[in-house]
Amino acid sequence: MYSVIVVPPACARPDDQIRIATGERLTFGRAGDGDGLTIAHEGVPRIAGEISAQGTFWLLSNRSEHQTYVVENPEGAGEHIKVGPGRVDAPVPFEFSRIVLPAAGDLLTFDVWAPRHVFRSAARHGLSGALTAPAFTLDRTKRYFAVLAALCEPRLRGAPHASLPAVEQLVERLRPVWPSVSRSAVYWNIDYLALKLRLRPGPDTAEPGRRVNGKKESLVSLALRFDLVCEDDLVVLAAPAGEACR
Repeated sequence: MYSVIVVPPACARPDDQIRIATGERLTFGRAGDGDGLTIAHEGVPRIAGEISAQGTFWLLSNRSEHQTYVVENPEGAGEHIKVGPGRVDAPVPFEFSRIVLPAAGDLLTFDVWAPRHVFRSAARHGLSGALTAPAFTLDRTKRYFAVLAALCEPRLRGAPHASLPAVEQLVERLRPVWPSVSRSAVYWNIDYLALKLRLRPGPDTAEPGRRVNGKKESLVSLALRFDLVCEDDLVVLAAPAGEACR
């Protein structure tokens, strides 16, 4: 039974995908053999690398002598790992991955899927005692969450390095679900989020005169790193006014 699926560049049909079972290896490069993945580009080494299936994850070996490869998580809003030249069997934990190969001025990509991830129920299994306090408490029906979703939207839409929206842009983006939104209201909610997510101290512990800079960037970084806002949450920006955020 296969555990990893390799999707070649410009793959148009499921029949063109390459399925690898646990313990099997697939080489890729300019001079691929009959069982490997051929990437016909003069900037790709003859044997560029190797993929090894390992159950619910996979390993990447970089056979290049000079180029670092990047493995992106297309669903991770910029999440990625780097595999340096000569690195052997680097573990890749993403369920959906995109390998990026620098090649003579071009960036070539192909996808690798590991769809057989296993998840265990988080039920208490009959253990007694107090419940674990949640790490972050966010109410998706509140206006502050809509502000956070609007902040994260450009990077969740597939532009992981996009600049964050200015307050004026946030106001326009939020107006369909929050007709009375204003600049001051957006600023207030950003300040509230920074306090709620402990990115700034509370009024009883704050140092006098101290300001926290880069609040928007810190909020987005934290939210995307811990999946506090996902692409599915962007629905709060399209719901009828009064339903998504109150």
